[in-house]
Order: sequence, then C-alpha cells, then structure tokens
Amino acid sequence: MKLFDGGKAPNPRRVRVFLAEKGLEVPMVRVDMAAFEHKQAGIATRNPLQRLPVLELDDGTILTESVAICRYFEELHPEPALFGRVALGKALVEMWQRRIELNLFLPVGFAFRHIHPAMKEWEVPQVPEWGEVNKPKVIDFLALLDQELAAREFAAGDQFSIADITGLIAIDFMKPARIAVPEEFSNVRRWHAALASRPSAAA
Repeated sequence: MKLFDGGKAPNPRRVRVFLAEKGLEVPMVRVDMAAFEHKQAGIATRNPLQRLPVLELDDGTILTESVAICRYFEELHPEPALFGRVALGKALVEMWQRRIELNLFLPVGFAFRHIHPAMKEWEVPQVPEWGEVNKPKVIDFLALLDQELAAREFAAGDQFSIADITGLIAIDFMKPARIAVPEEFSNVRRWHAALASRPSAAA
C-alpha cells in the first residue's frame, strides 16, 4: 500500500499523527499541494475530488477521507484503541470527534481559506465575510469545550483518541487562520499543550 500525503495540510496530518500513535509506518508518496500536484492526474484519477490524503491498497482499492483511512488502520491494528472501547466508549469518541470536526476543525478551515491571501487561488471565490463569520463560531465552541475539559483529561474521556488528534490539528491551524485561543480558556490550553507534547504531534 501507499499513502499520498499532502504535507502541512490538516487532513493529511491527521492521518500521519494517527499512524504515529499506532506505531505504524506506511510508504508515503509526497504530493506538493503548493504546486497543485493534487489536481494533476496522479491524484485526480485516484480521487475525483482532488483532495488528500489518498490511501491506495495493494489490490488497487482507493480510500480517501482522513477519518475513514484512520478507521481502516484501527480495524487492522486495534491497539492502542483510538476510536474507543466497548459500545459507550466508541459512541463517545464518535460524538466528540464529530463535534470537534464540525464546530472547530471545519470553521478554522473556512476562516483560513476565505481570509488568508495565500488561498486566493485555492478558494474561488474567496468570501472574506464568510471567513470572518466563522471566527466567533470557533471561539464559541472552544468555550463549551473548555467547560467539558474541566472534568476530564481528553476530549472523549480519560483516553487519548481520534477526537484529540482532530482537536490538536484544528488548534494548531488556528494560527494561520488568525484566530487566537482566549487566555481564559485554561482547560483548552492545558489540553492542547499535552497533545502537542506527544511525540506523534511532530508527524
């Protein structure tokens, strides 16, 4: 198998961090997104959406979407469990993964893509007003998350999970999106610092 990777982009990084947590090494094909290589035939024929990451299995089967790729590796290598354990644990991870993706990860991305000058050729048309609308959405969700994290170490409970990976990458991506974590969100700051200190965060 081989993984077509997009470098610093958030979704490819999600898979790399997940694999690092699993202790797995997968052959990587580096794709230069800055040069729009993800829009060329090598990727476009594998993923018509022209997005990364793309996992190609040995039999030619193609998997796209970062969480789907992570779930595939979870099934192959159940330990450490990053999608939860038993029915309730798995449901809580799914719930918080979804909440963080929809209310933090995506709005941060919208703000970046619609406001940052470097994205002018990527997001056509750029709608700066939409980017600005998403900034307070990020802060509102972080306020909720800060309250939740007062009672537990990780996003979905006492164990590190895919929800934490999504949160780590979303908060890291707030800097280029020009959104700051408010100082008073001490639980979010503690949580993010702990996630950023894990060796996998460097993947």
